[in-house]
Amino acid sequence: MFLAVNILGVLAFLAVGWLFSRNRTRIPWRSVGILTALNVVIAWLLTGFPWGRAAVEGAAAGFNELVSVAWRGINFAFGDWVGPEGIDPTPANFVVSALLPILLIVPLFDILTYIGFLPWLITWIGRGLSVITRQPKFEAFYAIEMMFLGNTEAVAVSKNQLQRMRPERDVVIAMMSMSCVTASILASYMQMVPGEFVLTAVPLNCLNALIVASMLYPLEIAPEEDVIVTYADVQEIPGDQDVLAPAGETAGSGATAAAGSVDAAGSSASTGAVGTAGSDAQKPAGAHSGGLSALIGRLTRKNPDAPAKEPFFSFLGDSIIGGGKMILIITANVITFVALAALIDKVLGALWGPLSLESILGVVMFIPAMLLGLDPSNAWDMSQIMGLKLVTNEFVAMGQVVGRVTDLPRHYQAVLTVFLTSFANFGTLGMIIGSFKGIVDKERNDLISKNVGRMLLSGILVSLMSAGIVGIFVW
Repeated sequence: MFLAVNILGVLAFLAVGWLFSRNRTRIPWRSVGILTALNVVIAWLLTGFPWGRAAVEGAAAGFNELVSVAWRGINFAFGDWVGPEGIDPTPANFVVSALLPILLIVPLFDILTYIGFLPWLITWIGRGLSVITRQPKFEAFYAIEMMFLGNTEAVAVSKNQLQRMRPERDVVIAMMSMSCVTASILASYMQMVPGEFVLTAVPLNCLNALIVASMLYPLEIAPEEDVIVTYADVQEIPGDQDVLAPAGETAGSGATAAAGSVDAAGSSASTGAVGTAGSDAQKPAGAHSGGLSALIGRLTRKNPDAPAKEPFFSFLGDSIIGGGKMILIITANVITFVALAALIDKVLGALWGPLSLESILGVVMFIPAMLLGLDPSNAWDMSQIMGLKLVTNEFVAMGQVVGRVTDLPRHYQAVLTVFLTSFANFGTLGMIIGSFKGIVDKERNDLISKNVGRMLLSGILVSLMSAGIVGIFVW
């Protein structure tokens, strides 16, 4: 019976996306169907087959090995906080066990970016995903990008694209940004909840972000809009970086040029259809001659207009400082949100003894938790954790279950861990809106701000969809 409820729950979450859609008649049902089927297949492969589970467990072991290496550095600086092998003594507190390993993992991912491997991987997986799922190229690219880089980082590195797309497409990107996790922080999660389900959640969140965003805010994108701006297509002109070439002008006219095509009516820059740069200025995007060899040449050639690469050790130093800032930000957020939640509980308790923040949120999230195939007792427990995560963040919520999660039924472990493995919460709303404010114009920011309700709903639905799909195969 619980399996039937779980399957019904996935359909119900899709129905909620349809119910709150901006334009139900434009929902790309074919793409939604392909993505949903792909999600089910991935969840089935990663949880239902010995080799699939072995692959996930192997990846989890790899992340744990990174953490074990990080213990050596932490032990060197803080010998009394943790042993060089993570034992004798065991990590002294949450900061040591979950956060300090970030100081190794963030620079490692940044090094992969510096040498070009991570951007190459993101680009080609994104293009493949676009072909398979019939999603727009950049949206598919961004789904992969944010999976590796995180939401604010992915927004920052996509500046040129976000400035040149239609404002409505920026809203879609903002919605998708509610659903990601950062690969460099997965090891921290895996110190608190089962790593196999953390890693299973990552690709599912990526695909479900595309599903939910295309349902809540469906758009029709013309072929000439469906391009990805790259450094090979953009010429940065000092003092005029954010000025787009008028329709029909090339980069040589003194304006910044982006990848795209100009339609016969001479559309404006806000549609994303602007002139292309360099020797290909008179060709539509994608019309470069030479087939595959020309494409490889464009991807591998050094762009003389791109800024000089920063020296490696300067880059590494900045990355380490960035990791340290991330730890301080997460620690400050956890302390503040836990304290605020305790304060709210105290105020509510003064009004009526049994009343608390968790109990209120538990009522709101109880039905979605039931639809994940849980019995009423576990559904009530999970609904409170879900609500706590939405009001605070995933670290606070994981901290509530870190000592008991392995004793829970396996199905409950799976749906709980997958739901918690995302950045979807109220604080993330502010981070995303703030990130866009520093990159795009007021018109786009205002449109994004008008859709904060859909942004939050998007994050919740993605987490529920991922948890529900994994739950179908784990009992």
